[in-house]
Amino acid sequence: MSQRLNAFAQSPELFKKFVEFGMLLKSSTIESSILSLIEVRASQINGCGFCLDMHVKEAKIRGERELRLHHVAIWRESPLFSPRERACLAWTEALTTLAPHGVSDDIYEQVRAHLSEKEISDLSFAVMAINGWNRLNVGFRTVPGSADKAYGLDKANLS
Repeated sequence: MSQRLNAFAQSPELFKKFVEFGMLLKSSTIESSILSLIEVRASQINGCGFCLDMHVKEAKIRGERELRLHHVAIWRESPLFSPRERACLAWTEALTTLAPHGVSDDIYEQVRAHLSEKEISDLSFAVMAINGWNRLNVGFRTVPGSADKAYGLDKANLS
């Protein structure tokens, strides 16, 4: 696979603003550990190899357990996730693969039981962001691992 084009080089102003948006999410009400889980899960669903590779490495650098990263794809069956994490993963899936009739009341109530309105809003913006990055990187075939040195991801020791 080779990259089709570098959208970031072609649209540097938009790239800069999208990065700024992502940086704001890091100071949101959602814990960084949960942000990592939702970035991994959305990237799995969207088939974004670049983002999946990057977010697994980031999570490992931040101390996430490898087994939990392996279990993100099977979070419903895994005993490794808290009710709050499960609610966030369910919301991520619902917003990433929108059903024809939107997000069900059941999923919303599940999230509402574990997050405040502000947290649900912040989580939704985080899901929106990773889905945007996924679409750019899938569309332009960004090669997984191609930015490891630039982003310091070589420190994950997952080569």
